[in-house]
Amino acid sequence: MPHKMLKLSTLAILIAGASQASAAVYTVVPVANADSAGVKQLADQDYFAEAQANANSTPITVSSTGIKPSAENANCFTGTDCVADDYTVTGVARRGTEGTPIADVTPYNQNIQDVTNLSQLDSYCSNNFGFGTCDIWAKNQYFGIEYTDSNEQDGQGLGGLQKKQAAWTKGYYSNIIALVNNQRIATKADELSGYTDKQKEAGLKSIDSTPEHFTTDAMVNGVVDNYNFGITSSALFTNEANTHPRAFEKRGFVNTSTEALTLLPPVSGNEFVKTMGQTTANGAVKTADGLLVVGSSSFAESYTQDIERHKPNLDNVNIGVGFDDKAYRACVTNPTDVYNHWECQFSTFANEAAFWLIGSDGIIKSGSIGSNLAAVDHDHLSFQASAQAVALDKNDNPIAVGYSTTDVKNDYYAMQAAYFTAKAGNLASWTRTMIPGLDIEPSDDRDFTYTIANGVNSNSVIVGDAKGNGEKPQRAFVYKAGQGNAQFFDQLAPSLFFKDSNSNAAAINNNDQVVGWVDIESSNGKEARHRAFTYINGTAQGPLKAGGAWMLDDLTNDGVVNSIANSYRIVDATGINNAGVIAATAYYCHGGYENLSKLAHCNGTEQQVVVKLVPKAGATAEDIQPRVKDEEPPFKRSGGSLGILALTALGFIGFRRRK
Repeated sequence: MPHKMLKLSTLAILIAGASQASAAVYTVVPVANADSAGVKQLADQDYFAEAQANANSTPITVSSTGIKPSAENANCFTGTDCVADDYTVTGVARRGTEGTPIADVTPYNQNIQDVTNLSQLDSYCSNNFGFGTCDIWAKNQYFGIEYTDSNEQDGQGLGGLQKKQAAWTKGYYSNIIALVNNQRIATKADELSGYTDKQKEAGLKSIDSTPEHFTTDAMVNGVVDNYNFGITSSALFTNEANTHPRAFEKRGFVNTSTEALTLLPPVSGNEFVKTMGQTTANGAVKTADGLLVVGSSSFAESYTQDIERHKPNLDNVNIGVGFDDKAYRACVTNPTDVYNHWECQFSTFANEAAFWLIGSDGIIKSGSIGSNLAAVDHDHLSFQASAQAVALDKNDNPIAVGYSTTDVKNDYYAMQAAYFTAKAGNLASWTRTMIPGLDIEPSDDRDFTYTIANGVNSNSVIVGDAKGNGEKPQRAFVYKAGQGNAQFFDQLAPSLFFKDSNSNAAAINNNDQVVGWVDIESSNGKEARHRAFTYINGTAQGPLKAGGAWMLDDLTNDGVVNSIANSYRIVDATGINNAGVIAATAYYCHGGYENLSKLAHCNGTEQQVVVKLVPKAGATAEDIQPRVKDEEPPFKRSGGSLGILALTALGFIGFRRRK
């Protein structure tokens, strides 16, 4: 009898495996990895001599940022007008750490801008994350990964804020490149024509009259039709004194089908702001008049009296150059000479939400979409606002979302999630509305440090994050413009968003399907690992019911150990179009993980990759196969239990939004 039972059990397993061989809701399609053509360009570039060995042995890291919009009625769940190959995925490749992320208008979405040294990075981590390893996190961000413990300043680290600050005498090599699918894209900042006459008059003079090659950092945030857009740093220049100024820290860019554009600050400001002020291009939508790009723009210089808050630690930079406080103050009053002084490279600005309307031949109009507060500084805090995404509502009027500074009961400035509305054809007049339920309250025990809206759709449904005050978690939210208060995902789907978990809602399509990431374990004094999720805020999409939330790992599971699907674990989702196709970052195990569990071990080579997830037409609820439980005790959640992923957490994702 036992022998017969064994045969029946074996047969049942084989039958089950055969019946599920094609089961899954999404197909994983690879887009970019460390061996992609554009990524290899970065890997093959020269690097700092001290760090070249580490650069040669450390793979470039890639991650997704967004996905090209689909046709209005396209739906890959039903197979209607689904052209998966046309849905370009945008991404970024990084060598080491960024120090202060190029995507952030102010470092780490803080209202303050004084993150310039190791101590401030350590304090930020301790005050907001509470990691037991904040000293290591801070050193990785400042000196770069693979730094040497015995002598952090020897330059062996990859990336890091120190290398940006030391560029004045030591030069710089690109640390971040923009990817469209698997190809590197250039920006106007790589060309001399990308810089204005005013900048050249202010001391931006190169010995050979050209920017230094491979010295820009850039990320692309999206593709719409034949446009791609994002953020780039200035290239380095080499002047007669053999020092290397940058024209600006960051500027938005748009590449059209015929030309590359740098987005200049459109908001009123003095010559200093126009010369060195920053812009970002975060979101875009096609309108009847052209491409409407939204982001941020400097409109005034920031607080400069307490210089100690702004300048770097000279011992850590270690480039043999002092910091002249008087020269720093003169950057504002003498903008015709800003590129001859290292101190001016640390200039900071107050920023406003902004727009640019772009046609096939260039910029048609631009301007502010915020409130343009007259007050710039308040107890070393500056006004900050940004539009992070934009859509056309049901009446084809633009609605942009992001954040704006609020004056908290005349106590201090803080950044609060907001949306901005205008009438089509009248972009000169926008209305700012703070999202209710996300108010920043005074006192040390307030709920939030900042809140930010990341995505919006044609139904005026908005998604974003609220960073808890201090060590309180970051919580993803959803909100319908004009209706009640924002709702948090840990209240809508507590089985997935467990108590005190961190989460990020990155994007939402016109079918009200949300994507992002959520912690899969408690922090316990370290950065928690997270996984990509999707949530249906509207009507059911194929097999995904309304109000349901799933880990994307479960929706890509086909139940077969040796399948291609089991070679991936989906870490983060950054974009979704109306057809339901998702842009995501994943871990890939060559040869597949050893079993179907979330903690499965990779016996081969594992790397981080960019993928897109394409819905399988005709998939049913029976095709959803939650991954098997792990042998080690799972983390208990309210409403259920899930195992944790035995993969290293991504340091660059952190507890904040990433484009």
